[in-house]
Amino acid sequence: MGRTATSRKRLTVAIACALLAPAAWAQDTTPALQAERAEESRPDPGITSLGGVKVTARKREETLQDVPVAVTAFTADALDKLAVDDLSDLDAQVPNLTVYAARGSTSTVTAYIRGVGQSDPLWGVDPGVGIYLDDVYIARPQGALLDVFDVERVEVLRGPQGTLYGKNTIGGAIKYISRGLPTSLDGFASVTVGNYNQLDVKAAVGGPIGGENSGLRARVAVASLNRGGFGENLFTGQDVSDKEITAARFNLGAYSGGDLDIQFAFDWVDDQSGVRGAQMLSPNPFAPAFPPLTDRYDIRSGMRNVNDTEIKGASATVNWRANEDWTLKYVIAKRESDSATNIDFDTTPLEIVDVFARYYDEQVSHELQANYDAGGRARGVVGLYAFDGDAGGVVQNIFGRPGQPVSIVNPIFGDTRGEVGTESIAVYADWSFDISNRMELNLGARYTDEDKSAFALNRFYTDRTYTVVGPLGTAANFDKTVNFQNVSPKVALNYEITPDIMVYGLATRGFKSGGYNIRANTTAVPRSGEPFDDEVVDSFEVGSKMALLDSRLFLNLAAFHNKYEDIQLSVFTAFTLPNGQQSFFGDFTNAGAGTVNGVEVEYQYLPTPNWAISGNLAWLDAKYDEFITGGVNVADSQFFTNAPEFSGALNVEYRTELAGGGNLSARVGYAYQSEVWPTTDLSPLIRQDGYGVVNATVSLRLNDAWSIQLQGTNLADEEYRTTGYNIASYGIVTGFYGAPRQVSLSARYDF
Repeated sequence: MGRTATSRKRLTVAIACALLAPAAWAQDTTPALQAERAEESRPDPGITSLGGVKVTARKREETLQDVPVAVTAFTADALDKLAVDDLSDLDAQVPNLTVYAARGSTSTVTAYIRGVGQSDPLWGVDPGVGIYLDDVYIARPQGALLDVFDVERVEVLRGPQGTLYGKNTIGGAIKYISRGLPTSLDGFASVTVGNYNQLDVKAAVGGPIGGENSGLRARVAVASLNRGGFGENLFTGQDVSDKEITAARFNLGAYSGGDLDIQFAFDWVDDQSGVRGAQMLSPNPFAPAFPPLTDRYDIRSGMRNVNDTEIKGASATVNWRANEDWTLKYVIAKRESDSATNIDFDTTPLEIVDVFARYYDEQVSHELQANYDAGGRARGVVGLYAFDGDAGGVVQNIFGRPGQPVSIVNPIFGDTRGEVGTESIAVYADWSFDISNRMELNLGARYTDEDKSAFALNRFYTDRTYTVVGPLGTAANFDKTVNFQNVSPKVALNYEITPDIMVYGLATRGFKSGGYNIRANTTAVPRSGEPFDDEVVDSFEVGSKMALLDSRLFLNLAAFHNKYEDIQLSVFTAFTLPNGQQSFFGDFTNAGAGTVNGVEVEYQYLPTPNWAISGNLAWLDAKYDEFITGGVNVADSQFFTNAPEFSGALNVEYRTELAGGGNLSARVGYAYQSEVWPTTDLSPLIRQDGYGVVNATVSLRLNDAWSIQLQGTNLADEEYRTTGYNIASYGIVTGFYGAPRQVSLSARYDF
């Protein structure tokens, strides 16, 4: 077990008993049928048509099939049945989406949409996919791999979204919408047990304060998520790849009639999971006594089993209906996180490449929106967004070559310190005009003015105390500021062929600002201290939304052509030490340009009232047009990372009513993706060949209150890599793997 797994399990059992006990006398409420309200978390199985899921992809409530945007939405019930425990479980269910935990972390996110993303979690590097928690942009990847609990829905928008969203949504946006504030008492409590000593408890309760007619409402949700390790540190005997997360959210709302409400929200996550296991993929010449292990999760690290992240966020939202035509919304939010992690790149007790990193960040954002809809031919939103954030930390490295003579450069102790500040102001507008009863024109634009300031102090030392500067001295020492400005337009046209078939076309630009590489080594590579450029995507898309066979079949299609320029890439750059040996540093550069084409198909089908079929198919053709290295264009030999050419998913579900008043549903799903290059170094050993994963769920709803669910994920125990490292100068090739076969049983009480 992990460091505190035994005590945490006792605590979790106690929480479970305390939460489930009062549920027996809580008041009953009966969920509505899915055909009446698609958002409810427990739909009736005997439906004969597909309900229209409500989304807010365009900052106003619309039915998913009416939105001329490539967007996928999941209700709470769908997330349960698809075994979505955190955002990484979404990637198989959304066309051309890749999401996984980064590096040795449990809750640090790496996200790509249509080949656009960012895999480097270091401070100062903006993500390519924007993640939003209840309208608040999460600027840093640490802690952004959100666990799913007490959620109303999750929306995934593909393609640039700059004319509607807060900041830096060049590749797309993932919107996590937590459960709203109810007008009457409701809530739930659930307990899940599974293999690898899994024990999860989730609970929430909400309702009015002071009576049914009160204008004050609140909701609190908590989660304790625990699991033993997938592997073991054979050197220390501790678990690796375990999970130990505690999370909570609190919402309070004050409502004055129907024209004004003020809502306050607080969220907190404490991730004390241990380090993740990684497999040595080839023998390390500097560690001949430690050959590769057969288990993909076992390691032999001598580093501390510390991988802690704490995240806190608070926000206040004011909604005011000024008159029949205008609605104003103001959101102020503050978020901060603190992370400490140990990454043993070589996975052995030897100090070859061992890294301790401490990250911190703090952000404050303001967003003011004005929504107009007078019931006529024009409607839209204008907004002002301001962001002020600081992110920094310290990274301490040990680089050594065991077996070689000790010298002034063997081992080397490196220390990277710095901070990046971001001040951003943006103005955006997105307006729709009805040209006719069937045709709508949508125009949008966004102006961004952003300052990036960076302080970096990178030094080499001759001893592990990091107090005596060795002859190699300072690699980088700078304090600089750069400004980026951008105008991103959007134009779209959609036409309603019939009330059930809509086609659309759009052209839009996405923008992500540049910045500075905090890991720079300006002594060896002077240009590494200069700012890298902002990246731009010009996206052209056509698509359709179709409801066929009396709304028993939803078929959504999208085809796109993206021109991607000044692509920001994190790479390892080699340089020569004073003694002639080769070393490296984490570099950041602009690759040049690329072209990304793709086709996406999403489908939902009800062949009978008891059977449901859903899934997606995606094709992606991502190629570099220009990739300059050493003055030479090597585009033909490069590959986009996290961009499988083919991917898709098929889910088949059977559901039936039971004689006692409950219902039963059983689902089996298969997800496939073709070959993937997870990293920019293009090591064939880290490359992941095409693979498929099988999941299944059986749900038994006993009555309006009690339900039981049996889940199995990766039932064939497929071995697949999500990312890895190739550091040739130190003989390191390691791979991080997705989760093995897991089976769990859940009991839930709704009231």
